[in-house]
Amino acid sequence: MAYYFFMPAVNIMGTGGLADAGREIQALGFKKALIVTDAPLHQELKATKVVTDLLDGIGVGYAVYDGVEPNPTTAQVDAGTALLRQEGCDFIVSFGGGSPHDAAKAIGILATHGGDIRDFEGINKMTKPMLPLVAINTTSGTASEMTRFAIITDETRHVKMAIVDWRTTPTLSVDDPDLMEAMPPALTAATGMDALTHAIEAYVSTAATPVTDSAALHAIKLVSGFLARAVKDGHDHEAREMMTYAEFLAGMAFNSASLGYVHAMAHQLGGFYDLPHGVCNAILLPHVQAYNALAVPERFVEIAEAMGVDTRDMTPAESAQAALAAIRALSAEVGIPPNLAAFDIVKPEDFPTLADNAMRDACGVTNPKQPDKDEVITLYQAAYQG
Repeated sequence: MAYYFFMPAVNIMGTGGLADAGREIQALGFKKALIVTDAPLHQELKATKVVTDLLDGIGVGYAVYDGVEPNPTTAQVDAGTALLRQEGCDFIVSFGGGSPHDAAKAIGILATHGGDIRDFEGINKMTKPMLPLVAINTTSGTASEMTRFAIITDETRHVKMAIVDWRTTPTLSVDDPDLMEAMPPALTAATGMDALTHAIEAYVSTAATPVTDSAALHAIKLVSGFLARAVKDGHDHEAREMMTYAEFLAGMAFNSASLGYVHAMAHQLGGFYDLPHGVCNAILLPHVQAYNALAVPERFVEIAEAMGVDTRDMTPAESAQAALAAIRALSAEVGIPPNLAAFDIVKPEDFPTLADNAMRDACGVTNPKQPDKDEVITLYQAAYQG
């Protein structure tokens, strides 16, 4: 069986990376960008000034769409697409975390395909490339700046749609840790646990390869070593830089190995209740991985070791339990709520509907153990109780 490995053509990483992006954009010959971002970054923090200054410096025009919210919706995608067409933009710059990047991808799809973004839900539904996208990252978690995944909420169905297609891969990604020092502790924690989830799900995926395994394990090691430091002190430059590499490595892993039922279930919580994605992942992670460990306990030996556990005298099953304990300990250390019951809006009577939707999510296809509906409901219940 042949496997595929997906990556953007050019990725700029490390301190000062943003400054280099201007030269790359100029070389590509673009004339006018649609900057896709959110209102807090653009209007409150004025953080987008680094992007507009960059484009001004190379003589590239721009318009700004700052209507993206957490868990971006089809309506926001439509509004951004309308502005892009109105302004005659020939490429897109996304600035922010996963929500602006995902919205920008969806806008880029509609710019070249037309139609409705719902038409592209699932795997490889596109027929041509999207509009070129330069993804400038300000968080260290989602890896959306370098993946082929776009997650958009269909507000009519209250479902997060997974759009998975190599044609949604950004043209250029930029990960400069200087842009991430403004992240508050809670966001640092949530995005960091998102990166850990990406790495672990990719490592136990049925589509994992030695290439994705190497990226996943090193990502786990870096998150375990540096996330708590980044949460404690956002200006700890080493921690910020290592978390930047961690989230990128985790992206390298899941972009090709895909994910599993943590994401399939978390997407439904986000779409149904508009909850923060990284926090949902962190709460679900130990419960879903306890289920997966029943099928592939040997995969958890190296996960445990990457998290600092000495497994020399442990069986694979014992290593799995140690890995789960390490996940729970890190989650608690960085301030993640202990269970879904911490969100008053979450109701157990909704779990059958959430389970139905999770079982249709493309991310669940590569989970190492395929649950039935009752098992998914049981996993939601376990995460609810903590």
